[in-house]
Amino acid sequence: MFWGSLGALAWTHAGYPAAMGALARLRPRPVRKGEITPSVTLVVSAHDEEAVIGRRLENLLELDYPADRLGIVVASDGSTDLTDAIVGEIAAREPRVRLLQFPREGKVAAQHRAVRETASDVLAFTDANTEWRQNALRQLVNNLADPEVGYVCGQLRLESPDGANLEGVYWRYEMWVRAQESACSSITAGNGAIYAVQREAYVEDDPKFGHDFGFPYLMEQAGRRAVYEPEAIAVEKPAAEPEDEYGRKVRTIARALGHILTGRIFRRTRPLYMAELLSHRVLRYSTGLLHIGLLVSNVALVGRGPFYRLFLVLQIGGFGLAAAGRVRLPIPGARLAYYYYVVTKATVAALVRYLRSGTPQMWDKAKGTR
Repeated sequence: MFWGSLGALAWTHAGYPAAMGALARLRPRPVRKGEITPSVTLVVSAHDEEAVIGRRLENLLELDYPADRLGIVVASDGSTDLTDAIVGEIAAREPRVRLLQFPREGKVAAQHRAVRETASDVLAFTDANTEWRQNALRQLVNNLADPEVGYVCGQLRLESPDGANLEGVYWRYEMWVRAQESACSSITAGNGAIYAVQREAYVEDDPKFGHDFGFPYLMEQAGRRAVYEPEAIAVEKPAAEPEDEYGRKVRTIARALGHILTGRIFRRTRPLYMAELLSHRVLRYSTGLLHIGLLVSNVALVGRGPFYRLFLVLQIGGFGLAAAGRVRLPIPGARLAYYYYVVTKATVAALVRYLRSGTPQMWDKAKGTR
């Protein structure tokens, strides 16, 4: 248990990223991009987003994309505030904007309904609290010039209102790993803030299963690629504290576990991509259990020799560093250790939540990000 847990943690956090980085350089698989302007429907999913929906539409109307090739649809998922009124007012003076009002069924169900009521070549998706850089849509669709590419996601940046970059080390690390996967194969997860898909590649899946984790492996299972475009940039306000992110992490990981524990991701696919899913997703979402196994087995082995005693001290020291990060002590690495603790704890809470209630179809928006 000790060596298996330690090896799995070392592989998912260090060995796998290093292996994908090497593979991306030794056997790259570049995307054949092209300057194309297919017709695009850009879907904004919204539930009670009166605080942000107006400026979100203003941002999208300023995109550098031919006006006659772009339609913007707000899929209102049972909004009860002023969201629909604000969108309706903008749509009355801007023909590219359209409001679709649906009963409250959840984000993915609203996306499915919006797709059925449109007919563009490409479907792009975003959230109400996101802002896209002016060239983001062009950067996304240029990847779809490659007939092998069915799905492309952009880069989400976390910035404060004054423009300061607040991306943490862990987030930048995750984006780097995603870039390596894209360079030689396909990514294992996307981002709901900025992505696009060929209409013929769109999958109207069970609304319980979101696009972020589902679409990349569904593309691979259908013989297509899912790639990452770092030049297609979206910006969001980050949560103020790791604790604010905890609930969102639990929810997103619980949804991801639905893909894993139902066996959906294990349908036939390329061996390399299956290794990616196991290394980056299955093991990553098992980190909480792996750390518990590592600690329990370490305690049981502490009498076996100085190595196990030293390692137990290191583990306890890691908890101490995380505790220092929680109270904001000025110790190098403390905040990173605390963030890692929060994310790892969320994997266990998500598993408990999934086993109790399954995959949630509806959820509340993250606090502090509007």
